[in-house]
Order: sequence, then structure tokens, then C-alpha cells
Amino acid sequence: MKQIVVIGGGAAGLMAAITAAEHGAAVTLLEPNERLGKKVNITGKGRCNVTNDCGMDELMQNIPRNSRFLYSAFSRFDGRDCKAYFERLGVPMKTERGNRVFPVSDSAFDVTDALRRRLKELNVKWERDRALSVETKEGRVTAVRGEKRRYAADAAILATGGVSYPGTGSTGNGFRMAAELGHTVIEPKASLVPLVSEDADCAQMQGLSLKNVEIKVKNRKNKVIFQEFGEMLFTHFGLSGPLILSASAHIRDWEKDTYRVCIDLKPALDEQKLEARLLRDFAERSNQDFSNVLGGLVNKSMIPVIIRRTGIPAETKANSITKEQRRRLLQELKCFEISLSGTRPVAEAIVTSGGVKVGEIAPATMESKKVAGLYFAGELIDVDAYTGGFNLQIAWATGRAAGEAAATEGDWE
Repeated sequence: MKQIVVIGGGAAGLMAAITAAEHGAAVTLLEPNERLGKKVNITGKGRCNVTNDCGMDELMQNIPRNSRFLYSAFSRFDGRDCKAYFERLGVPMKTERGNRVFPVSDSAFDVTDALRRRLKELNVKWERDRALSVETKEGRVTAVRGEKRRYAADAAILATGGVSYPGTGSTGNGFRMAAELGHTVIEPKASLVPLVSEDADCAQMQGLSLKNVEIKVKNRKNKVIFQEFGEMLFTHFGLSGPLILSASAHIRDWEKDTYRVCIDLKPALDEQKLEARLLRDFAERSNQDFSNVLGGLVNKSMIPVIIRRTGIPAETKANSITKEQRRRLLQELKCFEISLSGTRPVAEAIVTSGGVKVGEIAPATMESKKVAGLYFAGELIDVDAYTGGFNLQIAWATGRAAGEAAATEGDWE
């Protein structure tokens, strides 16, 4: 039997180990954590957004970085295939808003428990050991050196994750091993991460969640690089929430560019309709203070901020507000602007952008073009996606491709 060592017991590693064993290989899985799939268990706030219930075309549209590299892997295992796969493993699935797929139980542990059961059925050997290096001879994998001992190998699959959530074991060890074997590693950066702002208004409104708003992220040249409708959150350091995490995947060059967020607080109303709404509100509450009228337009946490930004004194009666003042209010409601200064640390990111250069990996098999018998899977590769189950789908699909190829490709006795 072909001896395969899988390095990393996250989503990609688990899928790679299972697939390789299903194709007849003798598989050893190296994972030092006390539990397999530790990062999987915290995804989706513990519910695990397993995948996205869509075909290959939609998957590709949600991968902003190196999507073409994933064409082959997705063509053989897309979101619908993934959903069916887990149901065959005994985990009923449901599809929610945005085609997000979750276990019916809303428990990520059901997903990892099912994978662990399958490993056991296939006699995959789990070693609580941390890989230190991949050994080669004449350009081919021969073994994996762990902290505890050496593991002979006909092939090795590197699936150690990125550098986000280091508490789950994603320490960047895989990047080091890949580089030692001659691979180019694109500098890992945070993606799907909260954004930092030095605007004091954010801290003043911390804890305020805005629903049903639209944001636009603009660069120095006023070009819109991201636009989406949904939910966001003000924090003591800046901005977070689903919209902001997705926006962060589009912001690539903090060193050379500047960025700001324009929040449309009333996206259902165009300027003309919003103007009519303001005129009606001011007429109906003509003798009330401006601050009281604002209570019908924005959350109370925003009232002091809107007053300061518009320059309209809080005690101004609604019937005394001028056309110019009303115009300034309308502009704030349609574009509440926050300047950005960077991202939170990569340790707080949901995924890592960057990793092993895709040009050095065969897309059909995930095998290294530099070292025979070395395969890559998951977040270690320089691909990343938006929120919605797409990053886990990358892990499942690349893990499956790597596991199958590692078990079936090449010559061995």
C-alpha cells in the first residue's frame, strides 16, 4: 500500500486523509491538537457554514484571488457535491440565506464528528505529533520528520492552514516547510478581517449594529472597489460585521492607497424620496427639537454624531431647519463616511490571503511542480474567498483533489 502522511487535521487535511484512504492508501494523519477540526468547530459561530449550495460558476465568482487555479478541483467537487457528501456521512444539511449550507443541528461538532468516524472506518492512523520537515531524496518525498519520530512516506500532503486563529494550531509552520522545499510563499495577510479606523465616531458608537444598510468602499481615486447590502457593526477600533469582513477581501494595498467606507443608512430610498421623507417628518414634528426628530431616522447612538457632523444644533426646531441644513443631513444619511487606516491583526482574520504560489502547484492534482510526491491543500495555497462557505469549500475541494492524486498518481511498490 502507498504510504501517505497528511500534515494538518483541519478541513483540508481531514478531507485529504479520508480521500486518500478511500483510494487504497495507508494514511497517517499528523495533528498535535487534542481534537481534529479545531478551526472547523468555531466557523459560523460554532454552526459551521460547511459550503455554499451552488455550482462551479458561482463558486468561481466568489473567489477574488486566483480563482482559475480552482477550476479543476471545483469541476469535480462543487458546493452541491459537498452538501451531498456530508449528508452521506450522516449529517443532514440545510440551506439558508445566500445559499449558505449548515448542519440541520446547527452544530459544527456534528461535521467534525462525522469526519472523525469516517477516518476510523478507513483505519487512518492519527498521530498527536507536530511535523517539523518533509524529507526528500532526488527530488521526491521520502519521509516526514515529526517532533516525536520520523514517518516514512511515498507522498506527503501539506494542509497546515494559514496564520489566522493561531490558537487552533495555524501557526504558519506549513509556509516554512514549503519554503524550505523551494516554494515561493506569497506573504500571508489578513482577509475577512475587521477594519481599523482612527475616526472617534466609531468608538463613540461601539456596539451599534446596523442592519439593511449598503456600503461602498472607495479608494484614493474615488473608485468603488466593493459594494454590498447587509449588516455591519461599529467597534472600539473601527468596523466589523459581515459586510466589513467581505469588504476586507478587496482591500489589497494599504501601503500605496487609502480607503474609506461610505454607509448608506437609507438604501431603500433614493435622494428624491429621502428628501420627501425629511420634509414630511419636519412638517409633522415642526415644533420638536432636531435631536428628537432624528430619533425617527437613526439609532439613538448615532444622534450625537449626526448632530456634530451636520453642524445643526440639537435644540434647533424642525420648522427652523434651512434647506442647506436639510441637504447636509440627507448627505450624511446617504453617505455616512468612515476613513480606514488598516486591518486588525492577521490572528483575528477568518482566513489568510497569500500562501504557496499557485503557479508552482498542478491545479488538477495539487501536486508540487518542484517536489514529486508533495501535495498542498486548503488555506496554505494562495487562494481565498468571500464569506458564505466558500473558504471551507476551497478546503474540501483541494483536500479531495490532493488525497485522490496522492493515492493514485506515480509509481510505487
